[in-house]
Amino acid sequence: MAVQITIRGVPEAVRDELAVRAAAQRKSMQEYLRSELERIASRPSLEAWLQQVRERKEAAGTRIRTSSILSVRDADRT
Repeated sequence: MAVQITIRGVPEAVRDELAVRAAAQRKSMQEYLRSELERIASRPSLEAWLQQVRERKEAAGTRIRTSSILSVRDADRT
């Protein structure tokens, strides 16, 4: 069952920008905001993603020295 969310205190400039983005996609404000909320919720938060990276790194049990990473990066720039 769908729920309703109310957000108070949104600055007018933010509301206007969201209305422009919704119109550019030929969506109502409600449709646009719903799709944006679904997009946000479908991805892990930054904190959750970093935790996943830490866990994979720990599980791998290997480490690459910073100097190795930088030398490969710099070699790619020349």
